Amino acid sequence: MVDENAKPSIPVRAYFFSTSVDLRSLVEQNRLNFIPPTSRMTNYVVFRFGEPSDSNNGLGLSLSGSDCCYMVVFQYGSIVLFNVREHEIDGYLKIVEKHASGLLPEMRKDEYEVREKPTLHTWMEGGLDYIMLQYLNVDGIRTIGSVLGQSIALDYYVRQVDGMVAEFTDINREMETTGKFKMKRKKLFQLVGKANSNLADVILKLGLFERSDIAWKDAKYAQIWEYLRDEFELTQRFASLDFKLKFVEHNIRFLQEILQNRKSDFLEWLIIALIGAEILLSLYDIVHRSALATL
Repeated sequence: MVDENAKPSIPVRAYFFSTSVDLRSLVEQNRLNFIPPTSRMTNYVVFRFGEPSDSNNGLGLSLSGSDCCYMVVFQYGSIVLFNVREHEIDGYLKIVEKHASGLLPEMRKDEYEVREKPTLHTWMEGGLDYIMLQYLNVDGIRTIGSVLGQSIALDYYVRQVDGMVAEFTDINREMETTGKFKMKRKKLFQLVGKANSNLADVILKLGLFERSDIAWKDAKYAQIWEYLRDEFELTQRFASLDFKLKFVEHNIRFLQEILQNRKSDFLEWLIIALIGAEILLSLYDIVHRSALATL
C-alpha cells in the first residue's frame, strides 16, 4: 500500500572520479547556480539548477516532484547529485570534469534515496537504502551530501589499499616458496609513497573526523549526520583501512630491512674485494721488484 502522505522519492547519486577539483574556477563559471555557503566549511560547494516547486506543507520549498536538482561538489573529487534524471547525469558530471585533475581510470558510484513525508511524527526515519524526512532543504542536502561524498571516496581508497595488501601477500608467498626477495628499491619506495598519500588523503582531504558545521549548529541535522555515518559504517570502514595500512607499513619496514641488509652485504663484499685487490697489487709489486733485483 502506497503512503499517500509520502511524496515521490528523491534519487541521490554519489560519484568519485578525480582526486581534486578546483572549486574556485568551478564557481566562477557557474556563478548563477551557486548557493553561497552558510558555514565555514570550504571543501565543498553547492549548486542549484531549476526552480523548486512551492510546497503546501508550510515548510518552504519542496524538491520532490519538481524539476529542480542540486549538485554538491567536494574539493577531494566527490560529486553528489540530488533529483537528477538518469539521462542528465553525464551533463552535470562534465560540468565538474573541466575543473578536475587526477582523473581516475574508473569512476566509483553509489546510489541512495531521500523520501519526504510532511506528516512524519519524527524529524527523520531511516530505512533500507533510504532516509525519510519531513522535508528536504539545502542544509539537509549539505549534510547528506557530506556523508555520501566521504563514503564513495573512502570506498576508492579502501580498494587502493586492498590492492597494496594483495601485492604484499603475493610477495610474501613468493618468498615462502623460493626464499628469495626480488623487489627493486624503487618499487618499494613507490609503495611507501602510495600508502602514505592514501592515508593523508583520507584524513586530511576527506575530513573524515571533522563534524559537519551544520550538524554542530542544529540537532536535527546532527541526527541525520550521525545516522548516515552509522548507516554507511564510516568509522568501521576507516578502522579496517587503518588496520590494512598498518599491515602494509609492517611489510614495508620488513622489506626495507631486507634491502638494507642486502646493501650492507654488497658493501661488505665490495670492501673485501677492494682489500683483496689491494693485496694482489701489493704482491705483484713485491714480485715485480724482486724480479728486477735479480737482473
